[in-house]
Amino acid sequence: MSSLLHLSGLGLLAYLAAPVAAQTFTACNPLNTTNCPVDIALGTNHTYDLTTSAAGDTWNTTAGTINYRLAGAEFTMNSRGDAPTIQSNYYIFGGEVEVWMKAATGQGVVSSIVLQSDDLDEVDWELIGGNNTHVMTNYFGKGNTTSYDRAVWHPIDKPQENFHNYTTRWTKEQIEWFVDGASVRVLKYGEANGGKNFPQTPMQVKVGIWAGGDKDNDKDTIKWAGGETDYGKGPYTMWVKSVRVTDFSRGSEYSYGDMTGSWDSIKIKPGNSTVAEELNAPPPMTASQRWNKLSPGAKIGVGSAVGASCSALIALAAFYCVRQRRAGRRERAIADQAFEKETSELMAYQQRMAKGGFAISSRAV
Repeated sequence: MSSLLHLSGLGLLAYLAAPVAAQTFTACNPLNTTNCPVDIALGTNHTYDLTTSAAGDTWNTTAGTINYRLAGAEFTMNSRGDAPTIQSNYYIFGGEVEVWMKAATGQGVVSSIVLQSDDLDEVDWELIGGNNTHVMTNYFGKGNTTSYDRAVWHPIDKPQENFHNYTTRWTKEQIEWFVDGASVRVLKYGEANGGKNFPQTPMQVKVGIWAGGDKDNDKDTIKWAGGETDYGKGPYTMWVKSVRVTDFSRGSEYSYGDMTGSWDSIKIKPGNSTVAEELNAPPPMTASQRWNKLSPGAKIGVGSAVGASCSALIALAAFYCVRQRRAGRRERAIADQAFEKETSELMAYQQRMAKGGFAISSRAV
């Protein structure tokens, strides 16, 4: 809690006075039903370099469009209702999540990194657009919002201007938050209401931007976010260079063994994760790589086939040329015959004219 001392006076009172509500939801809560689908496991570790490519098929994009540029993934809030977010299509059960991020500016604009489970366990990073000196860490257990004493603010250097590394390490015994490699907070299992509020079920990873200051939010959330969001002063953009996700468990899927939501109730199905197989699959080989992998005999066969194809093409071209030349000779011969015929007729006509063969008869007159 020592980091709270870096906030003072009215600033401290303003942030502490505003309760922070969990802004996530669940499609199916395993604490209420046994019919929820299983959670697909990551079962490995992977780094997503968003300066060179998109997040890929193992993530889902919601509530807006994300552009991928040389500087990284661009999460932009252009107008009211925009909240571009990427959400993993897999879960981790214990693990580590590292995000290189530059937060968005703007009053009421929140840049978030969230780990969240189906039964509303949650671990958060929140950066407020109007606060360029602190970042907030927080957690929730089973969606319990009866108290608001879990948020801690940590000093940081200009998070809207600089990229920083935000890392969360989560085990059965504790959760630890790091900024640029330095530990800023540790939460032990027993410190979370005797473990009842300790996040302990498989969680997805979400990274996104949202308007905590939207006028339709409750007044406490707007106050916590720094005030009402003015969309006319946007757009507001958060940048993410990379995301590294490590699943400390190994298996193909996770499921709830009962409705307690405890760590020990989670069942891990053995086997290879389909997500891990997709992420670790080698990239498609180039034409050069495929050629180099061929045996000498296969290369000879390919060369012979290519040579035969080229010979066939050359023969076809030659045949076409000869054919065209023959057709040209025939056309020339016909033209010469016609010319000779016309010339003979013209000469005969001239001879008849010279002999008076076409003189006018006086009888005809």
